[in-house]
Amino acid sequence: MNDVEAAFEVRVSVLSRVGGRERNEDACGYCSVRGLGCYMLADGAGGHGGGDVASRVAIQAVLDDFTRAPEVSAHRAGALAAAANDAVIARQRVDASVADMRSTLVVLLLDAPGRRASWAHVGDSRLYLFRQGRLAQRTRDHSLLQNLIDAGMLSDSAAAGAPHRAVLTASLGGEDSFFPTTDEGAATLRRGDAFLLCSDGFWDWVEDATLARSLEHAVEPDQWLLGLERGFRDRLRPGSDNYSAIAVWCGDQDMTTRLYAAAPPAAANEGDPR
Repeated sequence: MNDVEAAFEVRVSVLSRVGGRERNEDACGYCSVRGLGCYMLADGAGGHGGGDVASRVAIQAVLDDFTRAPEVSAHRAGALAAAANDAVIARQRVDASVADMRSTLVVLLLDAPGRRASWAHVGDSRLYLFRQGRLAQRTRDHSLLQNLIDAGMLSDSAAAGAPHRAVLTASLGGEDSFFPTTDEGAATLRRGDAFLLCSDGFWDWVEDATLARSLEHAVEPDQWLLGLERGFRDRLRPGSDNYSAIAVWCGDQDMTTRLYAAAPPAAANEGDPR
């Protein structure tokens, strides 16, 4: 049975921890409506508990809007991000205690039967797409740090210790700071594709190569996330950021893990992920 003929299942795992802080300001969610999936993650910020309010308001807004009108397209992903921004601003206006709250957001939309995926993000929460053992796509952070790297003023290796690394250039919660990025069009799904959505408190501990390599040793998405967590859990300290991740695997175990481990280098470069 070839890839076009074979149906594949979608398996999901969610991990969200408080880290070294008193409150978890990350929020995650997912749903499936008429065979279409929506997966989302938000990382909130703001005084007086505003961060956890912002992230949860954003997630609920996306869930409500997608449930009302499920669709997989870049336009729809962008519209869901806009709905989340509107919801956060609306909450700010009725509750002065959270007027300065902000949040990141990353949204993945999947049409498994139709083999299509789209996504949108704002801030520095990321989406990764792994295909045949290699990183096929990764969202670009909306952050001062990313701008410095893009301008050649800072190397990737120096970024870990850079000051102001958490300064965002786009976020939910402000009409003048909402600059979402969507994928240019629906990506064509392949059996064995693995998506990872995560907050900066997660990806900051794990290099891209480690994310891909760890797929070889995972049987289920739960095992993948927990294995990655074990790699940095002992390094957490008081004050360490919350960390959250959603793993979305498209295909059975053989296609998602063993194919990754066995894929020859040339296979990873064949075709365009889109």
